[in-house]
Amino acid sequence: MTKTDRTPLAEPVSPREVPDAAIAMLDTEGTVVGWTHAAEQLVGYSAAEVVGRSAAHVLPPAEDAPSPSAFAEQCRAQDGWSGTVMVRHRDGHAIKMTLRISRLWGQDADTRWLVSVTDIGTLSSGAPNGAVRESLLARSPIGIAVYDPQLRCTWVSDVLERHVGVPRDRWFGRRLKDLFPGFEAEALESVMRQVLESGPTKVHEYRAWPPADRGRAHLFSASFFCLQDADGKALGVCSMSVDVTGNRRARERLAILSEASTRVGSTLDLMQTGQELADLAVPLLADIAVVDLMESVPFGLEPSARIGTTSGRSPVLRRAGVASIDLGVLGLTAVREEVIHVPPTSSFGAALRTGRSHLEPVLDTHAGPWVDHDPTRAQKVRDSGIHSLMVVPIRARRCVLGLAVFGRSEELTPFQEDDLLLAEELVTRAALNLDNALQYARQRTAALTLQRDLLPHHVGGGAALDVASRYVPADMDHGVGGDWFDVIKLSGARVALVVGDVVGHGINAAATMGRLRTAVRTLADMELPPHELLTHLDDTVRRLSEEDADAPDHLPAAVGATCLYAVYDPVTRRCTMARAGHPPPAIIDPQGLVAFPDMPAGAPLGLGLGLVPFESVELELPEGTLLALYTDGLVESRDDDIDMGLDRLGAALAETGSSLEDLCSHVIETLPTQSPADDVTLLLARTRGLEPAQVASWDLPNEPAAVRIARQAAARQLSEWGLEYLVATVQLIVSELVTNAIRYGGGPICLRLIQHQVLTCEVSDSNTSHPRPRQPHIIGENGRGLFLVAQLSRRWGSRSATDGKVVWAEQDLPSKAVAM
Repeated sequence: MTKTDRTPLAEPVSPREVPDAAIAMLDTEGTVVGWTHAAEQLVGYSAAEVVGRSAAHVLPPAEDAPSPSAFAEQCRAQDGWSGTVMVRHRDGHAIKMTLRISRLWGQDADTRWLVSVTDIGTLSSGAPNGAVRESLLARSPIGIAVYDPQLRCTWVSDVLERHVGVPRDRWFGRRLKDLFPGFEAEALESVMRQVLESGPTKVHEYRAWPPADRGRAHLFSASFFCLQDADGKALGVCSMSVDVTGNRRARERLAILSEASTRVGSTLDLMQTGQELADLAVPLLADIAVVDLMESVPFGLEPSARIGTTSGRSPVLRRAGVASIDLGVLGLTAVREEVIHVPPTSSFGAALRTGRSHLEPVLDTHAGPWVDHDPTRAQKVRDSGIHSLMVVPIRARRCVLGLAVFGRSEELTPFQEDDLLLAEELVTRAALNLDNALQYARQRTAALTLQRDLLPHHVGGGAALDVASRYVPADMDHGVGGDWFDVIKLSGARVALVVGDVVGHGINAAATMGRLRTAVRTLADMELPPHELLTHLDDTVRRLSEEDADAPDHLPAAVGATCLYAVYDPVTRRCTMARAGHPPPAIIDPQGLVAFPDMPAGAPLGLGLGLVPFESVELELPEGTLLALYTDGLVESRDDDIDMGLDRLGAALAETGSSLEDLCSHVIETLPTQSPADDVTLLLARTRGLEPAQVASWDLPNEPAAVRIARQAAARQLSEWGLEYLVATVQLIVSELVTNAIRYGGGPICLRLIQHQVLTCEVSDSNTSHPRPRQPHIIGENGRGLFLVAQLSRRWGSRSATDGKVVWAEQDLPSKAVAM
């Protein structure tokens, strides 16, 4: 409220704040000349029993108290008295009361005494019992005035003279509206008329501008009592007012700080927190508020310089929050996220360097650093009408994260020290939220960086699959999770597809994800069937959990994961898959029909449910079939159940004409929110089959002659493929593998050559034992076969088959041959 707009306060006074003090008016001889209804209720005496009698008779002093005449002299010398007394009720019981005696001045220097007593037993330290009641106990100055039935002032205290700055001689015989035209006089006189007519005490709050405070508005609480004569008729109205500015400001400050706890820091977004601080400050504290953060802070990086240090460069800030009672001031709607260069020698630069606030109660924009450093901005400040300014650094852990600037333009009262204290408290609370958001952003960035480093940077499906993938981290409130995916090339042109999800969020989940991805790759190299791989992975997760639990000073985290593992063979065009608590894949046939296969769910990894075995299922997939592997973040949300998510996913995947990359983007765009509560991972794979001409196989007898047959068959096939240069090498490999199958295996033997991105030579037999390479002895004749195969191949290995095993070896092909 401005000084020119002195309208009454709209805030009503609570009934609990109406004091129950007993008021009596005495003449210079100590005789009661006025009594109140509240006094009758408190001590039991009516006005007829009290008025005209000595106050000593009604309020007998204690035994050790001075005589009435000595006490009267003491009151005259001290201009009043206050303390605690025992007062005897009319029925005889004693009441402990606080008593206050105040001198009143009348015309021609005549005096009266006003006595107010309050029952201490009715005062509760934990309840807000009113400004006047508190003042009676605290002995703070109370302004008193007595008005006759025509509302003309007859008696006034010195304190009231100081409150409003009007000499007491001007009060006598005048009404309030004569003394203060337009100064809420009508409202105050209306209250006094109500008291005269009905009798009950009333309270009203008003503003005044004491000259001792350089014209700053103060808030006063006035209590009005009806004074009665011996016949119970109204003699006039007594007004007792106390300056409650400090109390009101304290309540307002607590209210603002309480609101700050709910309105600032609602998210972990740094820029949003800055805007929330600005929005809170306007209009509760300032007309204009601007919050600027150090340029690195919005990106999750702490400022390099600490308080008291200098870097030699001009500080650079980024505007995070802007608020104003007039959105057009300074073009504020267009400057958020603007980059601000701060002159080092300005008050803003000093606040950043020292970490100390700066207060300019009266802002001079016509001279000094404003004009020297930034004339353009100084002109904007002039145009805005800002006349008072506070600059408060946003500090956390000896670093300045930015600045909060508060200005007044419409409110004419300049900022004072208590305003600066409130601003600093608000900024301190916001700084806590900003620092939390900054630390979270750093941890999230680290987790996201770790996760992106651990995830495959490029996925390729070789000759078997076309693949594409997407990963979307969770929103700021939930953090990066433990999703992972992988595409692993296996022997025989086969490809493994993996999607998994580790329990939890943050850097620990990302690190666990990395360990599990590595474990899956290791197990995949062992050529295990999907259900066996998940069984071994389950053991790995449980061991990790046990190791973490046994670590000293380590709080065991929940370790668990879900996983889907699938292997596609382009030769047979069959896909074998198993899952551990993971959502089933989506399969879209070449005509666009979407299906989610019914396959055993399996238990999530790490739960110790090893008695429930994982199961593999095998599906035949025509060429051009689309496989979609995903994590639950894609199909589950806060508002939708998984069935709705699966329907949404199926509808998006039915876009058969799109490329895989476009289809990935389309699926992600169908998410209910672009800030998911959980990580979203999507892996798409479109199947391809090898042409019959790329595969050649022969069934061989289990006898030594099979070696010659195999060598000749391999040579002919390589010649057909134009790979004559590989004949000698492949014949050596075939000889060794077929010889081992005859010597250690049993039953029929099969030789298969596959030409895809590499040339694969496979020999299968019915023996389930896998070969182990041995270092051959210098003079020994055994153990050289597999050693020779390893030397001649780019890589080799073995895998289990339905009725035995397969031993394979690969040869590199020239690019021309690969393109066939």
